[in-house]
Amino acid sequence: MTTTNVVQLSSITPHPSVEYWSVCKVEALFETPFLELVYRAAQVHREHFNPGAIQLSTLMSIKTGGCPEDCGYCPQSARYQTGVQNQQILDIDEIVEKAKIAKARGAGRFCMGAAWRGPKPKDMEKVTAIIRAVKDIGLETCGTFGLLQDGMAEELKDAGLDYYNHNLDTAPENYHNVIGTRRFDDRLSTLGKVRHAGLKVCCGGIVGMNETRKERAGLIASLANLDPQPESVPINQLVKVEGTPMADAADLDWTEFVRTIAVARITMPKSYVRLSAGRQGMSEEMQAMCFMAGANSIFYGDKLLVTGNPEEDGDQLLMAKLDLEPETEENRKPLERN
Repeated sequence: MTTTNVVQLSSITPHPSVEYWSVCKVEALFETPFLELVYRAAQVHREHFNPGAIQLSTLMSIKTGGCPEDCGYCPQSARYQTGVQNQQILDIDEIVEKAKIAKARGAGRFCMGAAWRGPKPKDMEKVTAIIRAVKDIGLETCGTFGLLQDGMAEELKDAGLDYYNHNLDTAPENYHNVIGTRRFDDRLSTLGKVRHAGLKVCCGGIVGMNETRKERAGLIASLANLDPQPESVPINQLVKVEGTPMADAADLDWTEFVRTIAVARITMPKSYVRLSAGRQGMSEEMQAMCFMAGANSIFYGDKLLVTGNPEEDGDQLLMAKLDLEPETEENRKPLERN
C-alpha cells in the first residue's frame, strides 16, 4: 500500500487501534504453505467464534438495473447489455413478505441492495420506510445503497438500519482497472460517514478479476487497516456475466480463493468473514475448506441481487454434512476448551 493510501484509510478514524498490516506482510501470509495457512486461520477462528455456527443472511434487490456506474463486474450497469431488466424500488409489502420468508427459513439478517450511484434525497423517504418495516419483523437490517451524501447515514441509522455494506471491491492500485466512474477515495468517504453515524460496517471485495496476488493482498490490507475493522467482510468470487468487461476474466484457482478467506480471517480475527457471491460455482469440498479457513457467514437464498446462489435445500444439506448450524445468540460464543 502506498503512503497516500495509508493516509486515506487512517482519515476515517484518526487514532488507529488495530494492528497495521502492510501489503508486504499480507502478501507473506498468502505465501504460507496452504495447509499451514488454513490451520493457522482455523485456530484464529476458534479463538473468537464457534466454528460450528454459520451466520445466515438473505440479500434482496429492492431496485434493479439501470445503474450509471461502469463497474466492470456488474450486470446491473446501464452501460452493458446483460439482459437485466430495470425495475424501480419495490413496494414495501413485497419486500416485507420476502423478509418474513427469509426469517422463517433461518436468516438472522436481511440485506437490501439498490442499483444506483447513490440515493437521492427524494429516495430516502421510501428507503427508510422499508428499513423500518423490515426491522419491525425482528430481523437485523443491512443496506447497500451506494455513495451517501451528508446526513444520509444518520437518516438510515434513525430508521433502524444495523449494517451498511460498501465494498472496497479491489486494491487501490487496481481500482482504475475495474471502475472508472468513481474513485477509491469515494468509497472511503462513504465508509467514514457510515462510521460517524454509528452504523456497523459490512465491507469486503471481489477476487478473480485478473488481479495479481499482490493486489489481492492490497485489498485485504486495505480492509484490515480500516479502524475499526469491518464487523462483516464479504469475500466474493467473481461471477462472470456475459456482456460485462469481466466476462472473460481468467478463472481463479480454488486454492487461491481459500487462501484469501484464510488471510482475511487472520488479519481481521473478530470480523464475520462471509462466503459471498460465487458459491454457486463452488464444490461442496471447496466451501468446506472455506469454512475451515474461517468463513462463518453465507448468503442464504437462490439469488444474490441478479446472480445465482445455491438453493436453500442444498445449503441445508451441506450444513448437515458438515455438522454446521445457523448462528443464534445461544451458540455464537467460542467453544470452551478443556
